[in-house]
Amino acid sequence: MVGGHFDSWHYGTSATDNAVGCAVAMEALRVLKSLKLPMDRTVRLALWGGEEQGLLGSAAYVRQHFADPSTMKPSREHGNFSAYFNIDNGGGRIRGIYLQGNEMARPIFQAWFEPMKDLTPGIVTIRNTSGTDHQSFDRVGLPGFQFIQDPLDYNTRTHHSNMDVYDRIQPADATQMVIVEAMFVYNAATRPEKLPRKELPAPSPQGGGRGFPGGSQ
Repeated sequence: MVGGHFDSWHYGTSATDNAVGCAVAMEALRVLKSLKLPMDRTVRLALWGGEEQGLLGSAAYVRQHFADPSTMKPSREHGNFSAYFNIDNGGGRIRGIYLQGNEMARPIFQAWFEPMKDLTPGIVTIRNTSGTDHQSFDRVGLPGFQFIQDPLDYNTRTHHSNMDVYDRIQPADATQMVIVEAMFVYNAATRPEKLPRKELPAPSPQGGGRGFPGGSQ
């Protein structure tokens, strides 16, 4: 599964947060469909609402389809799910991926990055990153990942400002993002096994928390 979130900001159009992430996800799936590549798994695309208000869109989807964090009773879909990939760090090129503490995925992602060394250094870090929709999956024990990106002027100029407009998008960077995300989706959809998972979390009376709204930090 792949996705990004929709929102807008005062006097801007939220091009880097996060129209570009949504456009990249849609284009990645268009590329895969146009190539007519056979894939063993269904690939889903989701464009979330309510991310700025506390991941409300993705959290509702996860509760409906996979598990409620407050009770942690996984559904059949939970057992069949492989991974969710998210982009929400602006319009910069992909440098790598956050493992969200899932060390078992490291050698898999390193192998997936290897053929793309001319496009990205393919950094794989154990670190967590917060504040965006991959967390809704992670908090019910599903592999949810966010890509590392070049920061450009995202945190210094465009994030939640009136400068977050279309001319801040870098077309060459967006093209690179499409290629990397499409490769990850294809590899996940053709891998014989699901991606490895961390231990199933215990039920959380507060639903696991919503993280920091307003884009990944």
